[in-house]
Amino acid sequence: MASALTLLVLVLVMALVFDYINGFHDAANAIATVVSTGVLPIRTAVIIAGILNFVGAVSGTAVAKTIASGFADPAIVTQVVVLAAVSGASIWNLITWWYGIPSSSSHALIGGLAGGVVAHSGVSGFKWTALGEKVLVPLVVSPTAGFVIAFFSMVSLTWALRRATPRFVAVASRRAQLVSACLMAFSHGSNDAQKSMGVMTLALVAFLAAGHSGLPRWMHPAHGHDVPMWVIVACAAAIALGTFAGGKRIIRTMGSKMLRITPLQGFAAESAGATTLLVASTFGVPVSTTHAINACIMGVGASRRISAVRWGVAGNIVVAWVLTIPASAVISYGCQLMFAAIFGRAL
Repeated sequence: MASALTLLVLVLVMALVFDYINGFHDAANAIATVVSTGVLPIRTAVIIAGILNFVGAVSGTAVAKTIASGFADPAIVTQVVVLAAVSGASIWNLITWWYGIPSSSSHALIGGLAGGVVAHSGVSGFKWTALGEKVLVPLVVSPTAGFVIAFFSMVSLTWALRRATPRFVAVASRRAQLVSACLMAFSHGSNDAQKSMGVMTLALVAFLAAGHSGLPRWMHPAHGHDVPMWVIVACAAAIALGTFAGGKRIIRTMGSKMLRITPLQGFAAESAGATTLLVASTFGVPVSTTHAINACIMGVGASRRISAVRWGVAGNIVVAWVLTIPASAVISYGCQLMFAAIFGRAL
């Protein structure tokens, strides 16, 4: 029992480490445009984003419940599987962060869970139908929706402001972008932090299902799979602290390498991205904030002219989108085999 409890603590700590990495890896999702347009200095933007990430993270648990039980039967998931999942996702996040590639932390975690489950229970242990419905379909739908909303939002704003003076447009769009950046940070927390909540809840359920004891009652998931309040607060704090750490490499890629963005374009992109994410969070769909905001940036750029978007950089980002799930799954598969040899398959 002691070894099982020790392993549970390790899994929970690693889930929070992943959440922290998610924070600085995906900080660019919320603040890249507002920093690149000069509306806010990066230090101020990071602080605001961190606070609103925390607020967004405690706003609901629909996505967390999807992660906790939507992709694998908790009865076959062990502590080692969860540890392998968060380890593989964290490694992939660090690799892509190092090279400044805005990949999806969400898909890294789901790919990691797939790799860990398959290594432990075989191909049939993972719910592939759920992967298609809740990940692969949104993988196409959410960026497409973001692109279209951002494109037409930018076209509408351009038409509505066609007779306004350049000074009025500059001042108004900078103020509007402050609001949209805050909304984007809130929506990022509402979706991304919940993924770590789901993983921690899954680990707690697996621990109790295996017949282990030693956890105080306040740490138990209520009604089977409900996310405990302490998990919600811990994950919200972890992603907020990670956001405070920044993520300048990815901010540069999103904010300037792909498209030289203006405050008005930033407002349109962030508003479209936040709308996409909040709808997904409401329905418990773990979409990628990275995919959504990048597609929105492409949308506002394309509304001006197709050549305004640096499609070579955008293409590299899309390649990372495609590779994230299989790459993190492979890494987690290897982690599962290694951890099973160290800790034992049954824990």
